[in-house]
Amino acid sequence: MTGGVKVLLLLSMCLVVWTVPIDRKQDPPEEEKPEENADTGLYYDRYLREVIEVLETDPHFREKLQSANTDDIKNGRLSKELDLVGHHVRTRLDELKRQEVSRLRMLLKAKLDSTNAQSVQMDHASLLKQFEHLDPHNQNTFEAKDLELLIVTATKDLENYDAERHEEFKRYEMLKEHERREYLKSLDQEKREEEEKRIQELKEKHRQHPKVNAPGSVDQLREVWKETDGLDPQEFNPKTFFKLHDTNGDGVLDEQELEALFTKELEKVYDPKNEEDDMMEMEEERLRMREHVMQNVDLNRDRLVSLEEFLKSTEKKEFNNQNEWETLDDTKPVYTEEELQRFEAELQDKEMELGRRAEKLRQEQELLQERSKALEAQKREYQQAVKEMSQKQMEQQAVNRQPPSGPNGELQFQEEMQKLANEDSQGVKVPVAQNNLPAEPPQNLPQHTS
Repeated sequence: MTGGVKVLLLLSMCLVVWTVPIDRKQDPPEEEKPEENADTGLYYDRYLREVIEVLETDPHFREKLQSANTDDIKNGRLSKELDLVGHHVRTRLDELKRQEVSRLRMLLKAKLDSTNAQSVQMDHASLLKQFEHLDPHNQNTFEAKDLELLIVTATKDLENYDAERHEEFKRYEMLKEHERREYLKSLDQEKREEEEKRIQELKEKHRQHPKVNAPGSVDQLREVWKETDGLDPQEFNPKTFFKLHDTNGDGVLDEQELEALFTKELEKVYDPKNEEDDMMEMEEERLRMREHVMQNVDLNRDRLVSLEEFLKSTEKKEFNNQNEWETLDDTKPVYTEEELQRFEAELQDKEMELGRRAEKLRQEQELLQERSKALEAQKREYQQAVKEMSQKQMEQQAVNRQPPSGPNGELQFQEEMQKLANEDSQGVKVPVAQNNLPAEPPQNLPQHTS
């Protein structure tokens, strides 16, 4: 992505290419892998990206974007340039908006379905007002107001993104502590003491690691210069370092490019192969390091570090700070005991609610099984009735087709057929007996005299 596009995306860590430090000790890869964008975590992330990609195809808008300042973009003033983009771009933006409105409608329907409000008549126009990243009054075309709302809303949401990540990590830590306590409660005294000892040993083992340099300090950057870039630390040059790690060459270090610089420090503390090392804690540590650097280096708070800002930071006293970085283990817990108690009460309420739902589902399942058994019994009765009816029909058909029998039970039609054959050979037509009555004498036969 270009620098202008990243500015439009509020220069967020989540809207630019995920980069890794260049290891100059390794052979270059045979094929360059395509850039992969990290998800912003916004529920309209895809819509945001697709709008930016379409706008980037318009030369006029791209030029204005690159020459605009950060404030104009964040305030949405750049959206006025939308009227000058090509027709094919506007057509594609209209299509994207209609798709997004359709997606939001499905989200609303799913939400209503989950709350058992299927019978409620949905007023989509009113419900869409809760989504601030588009104009709900115009659901068919993408206008300048849509672009302005998208930028302003994304700015606000992404500014809260780090705080939400910290809160998510706090809940993760509280859940981990809750599960640890519950597990210890389930053990007898002897096993509980053994487990507590084991946990303490793991904590101590985790604390045994090399010195972690303060992020953004000369020691930390020189270590990257040496270990990652394969260069002599005595020849460290801030300007060259900046250009080496501006991996997409847009003239700024974004939040991903900054976080990639901390990998070597984090590897001193965390190893995914070790039981005592928690990778969720590693990501929280990475976030803390990036926030620390941004606080000291990002002077205009645009979530980017320019070359000028970077060089100025190397002139500060903090740049030569040789103190070790305080990791999560060295700081106070991310939650208080009171917060943990409220969290556990919340978990208990949710477990009770899940229990009630499970019981309701169990009862419904039993009712369905009973109905299924009743239907199966009715099915068997119906099949038996059909079978009996079919047998009766077959018996009746057999009776109707049975030929007459003689006095001794023999089949009469055989004797009659023999008589017919004899008479036919003599040229005399003999009537066939019916219903076991004697045949009438033939009429008009010639009289024989004795």
